Amino acid sequence: MSRIGRLHIAIPAGVTVEYKDQVVTVKGPKATLTQTIASKDINVEVQGAEVCVTRANDNKESKAMHGLYRMLIANMVKGVVTPFTKTLVIAGVGYKATVAGNKLTMNLGLSHNVEYVAPEGITITCPDANTVVISGASKEVVGQVAATIKSKRPVEPYHGYGIHYSDEVVIRKEGKTAGK
Repeated sequence: MSRIGRLHIAIPAGVTVEYKDQVVTVKGPKATLTQTIASKDINVEVQGAEVCVTRANDNKESKAMHGLYRMLIANMVKGVVTPFTKTLVIAGVGYKATVAGNKLTMNLGLSHNVEYVAPEGITITCPDANTVVISGASKEVVGQVAATIKSKRPVEPYHGYGIHYSDEVVIRKEGKTAGK
């Protein structure tokens, strides 16, 4: 049995979980999230204040999907109570970001400003000109938005210019040495 899949998911107060027609719906104070269970071998049972994810057999595909769907549901339950966040750092001379409504505008040393419109359910804030904070109820969408923004200007290894996660270690290369 999967070590992750066999764990029960505790449902906090104020959150409701429903499973109907292969679709899990989690409603909470911050958002409502849905997840389709693509595998017929995975069953979700809501028992009081817990959610139990089980599999029908020990096929290779069922084993692979068992832990996956359990973690997806656990992340949904956690996300509707406390939003997930990712922090990006913009490093470079003259590089900066501003937010107006749901549109992020970045000056990244290009001939034009780079604009990104946040999808539904995602909040983008800029505490200062070189920091971008992305938050939302869905861990998957928050990670995808952060990766998309990060891809607009990858980190350059010699000076460290570009966009990177706040907890990411940027590996720097040594520059050329002349006259030795």
